[in-house]
Amino acid sequence: MSSSPQLRSLPDRIRQVALFEIGGLLLITPPFIWLSGMHAGDSLLLLALVALLAALWNAAYNTGFDWLEGRLTGRPADRRPVFWRAVHAIGFETGLLLASLPLIVWLTDMSWLEALIADIGLALAYVVYAFFFNLAYDRIFPIPAAAVAAKRA
Repeated sequence: MSSSPQLRSLPDRIRQVALFEIGGLLLITPPFIWLSGMHAGDSLLLLALVALLAALWNAAYNTGFDWLEGRLTGRPADRRPVFWRAVHAIGFETGLLLASLPLIVWLTDMSWLEALIADIGLALAYVVYAFFFNLAYDRIFPIPAAAVAAKRA
């Protein structure tokens, strides 16, 4: 077990969150508009607010998950196996679902049940997106080996 897991730097975490949210908006907004029947402007506003909420949750959740995983396994986040990537993505989206549901109800004419169904649809889309985004991000922007080696020494 490692007592001090290697985490991403603040600039790296900001880049990760920004790229994740921008990519998510670009991929998810068009099908959401089509499936929800909401006007494009209303859909974009709602999804942008959910994305802002998600960005805050993303930074906190990823840092906490990476820290806990590092403490328990001694492994940095960019070496996370597939099973733990799935656990990570599902945990993230479950927390976001609980936080975003009241926002969706408040900003739309949807009932709690309709909002829950819409939010679950968004969450399922984002679970798949989060899994592949984080896999790609870890491959493109690995935690520098020198920093990992220094932590292990």
